[in-house]
Amino acid sequence: MSNIDTRHSLYDITKRYPETITTFVQHGFDGMDDRLQREGYGRLVTLEQALTMKRIDAETFIGLLEQRIEENGTRHESGNTLSVTGLLPCPVRMPLLETFDAFCSRYQNEHGVAVAADLRAASMGTQWIDEHLQPGMSKENLPDLFLSAGFSLFFDRARIGGFRDQGLFSDLSEWNEEHPLSRTVGFRDPKGIYSLLALVPAVFLIKEEELGGRRAPETWEQLLDPLYTDSVSLPVGDFDLFHAILLTLARVYGDTAVNALSLVMLDAMHPSQMVKSDRASGKHPAVTVMPYFFSKMVRPGSTMKLIWPADGAIISPIFMLAKRSKKRLLRPLAHFFASRSTGEIFSRQGLFPSLHPEVTNRLPDPAPMMWLGWDYINTHDLSLEIERFETSFFAAQSLKVGRIG
Repeated sequence: MSNIDTRHSLYDITKRYPETITTFVQHGFDGMDDRLQREGYGRLVTLEQALTMKRIDAETFIGLLEQRIEENGTRHESGNTLSVTGLLPCPVRMPLLETFDAFCSRYQNEHGVAVAADLRAASMGTQWIDEHLQPGMSKENLPDLFLSAGFSLFFDRARIGGFRDQGLFSDLSEWNEEHPLSRTVGFRDPKGIYSLLALVPAVFLIKEEELGGRRAPETWEQLLDPLYTDSVSLPVGDFDLFHAILLTLARVYGDTAVNALSLVMLDAMHPSQMVKSDRASGKHPAVTVMPYFFSKMVRPGSTMKLIWPADGAIISPIFMLAKRSKKRLLRPLAHFFASRSTGEIFSRQGLFPSLHPEVTNRLPDPAPMMWLGWDYINTHDLSLEIERFETSFFAAQSLKVGRIG
C-alpha cells in the first residue's frame, strides 16, 4: 500500500513515486511532466484540491496511482531503480515519451526494476545542466543513461565529460551494421563510448526579395562573406545548434570564421518566426540558418527557398551515453532508444536523420554533412572552446553595434 493521502501536495506524491507522473498527465494534469511546474505549482496544490478542480473521484484516482506504483514495483529504499536523464529536441520529445512510458511498464514488470525518467525539452539548455549536473559530482550520483543533443552536456570535462576516459560509459546501441551516412561521414565513435543516434542538420532558408540583387549563398564559406553583413538570422537561442555551428565553422574555416559569422548576423529570430515573416512587415533577414525540421513549415507558394549548404549542413548530434557497470540492465533501455522505431520517430517527425542502419531518411540528393569530427572532439575541451567562441562572437557583435551607434 502506498499510503497516499489527499492532503499531500502533488509535488510530494510525484517526488516519492515518480512513476505516477504519467498517470497524472494521462488524466489531464498536463504540467506534471514538467519539473519546474511540479516544484512550483505542485508544491502549492494538494491532491484533494487538484482532484476537486478536475472533478475526478478521489477514491478512483488514488486507486489508479496505487496500481501504477504496484505495477512498477518501485523500491527506492533498496536503490532498485534506473535513472534516465537528458534533453530531447522538442519535435520528437512527446512522441518518444509516449512510447517510452509503455516500454518502461513492460520492462519493470519483466525485470522488477523501476525506471525514473527525466527527459526535458532541449530548449531548457544550460539552465537544466547547471541545476542537475554539478561539477565534481561522483560517478555514483550520475544518472545511469543520458540522452542529449549538441556538445554541451556530454563533453564538459568538469561534468560528464570528465568520466569518459575512466571507462565509465559504453556504446550500447550495438548495431550490427553502420548506416550509409555514418560510413561516409564517420559518425560512429571509434572509442565505443558514445552512441550517436540521430542528427540535427543546419540549413539555409532564403528570402529572395531581401537579397537586393545579391546571389543567394550556397555554402557556409559564402555566407561568411561581408556581402551578407546584417543579413543573416542565426539560432542563437538554440544552444545545441548554435554551439555546433561555432565549433564546426572554427574547425573548418579557422577562428576568424566566428567573427565573420557575428558580422553577418542581423537577428536571432526563431526559425518558426522566420517561416512566417513573409507575411509580416519590417526588415527581415535575407538568410535564416535553421534546423532542417523547420523547413517543412514553409507554406506552398512562399517566396522562401531552402538551400542545403553545398559544403555540408552543420551537424548537431543526438547522443546517448550509458553506464558500463549497468550494461545488463540498461541494454533493453538503450536498445529502445537505438531501435528502428525510435529512429523512424527521429527521421519522420523531427526530420532528424537517423543513424539506425535500417532507417531510410528523406533528405535532398545530395545532402552533404559538415561534422565536427571525433579527432577534434577527443583532443579539445569542448566546453572551453564553446565559451571561447561565444565570447569572441558577442564581442564582435558589441563592436559592430558600437560602430553603428
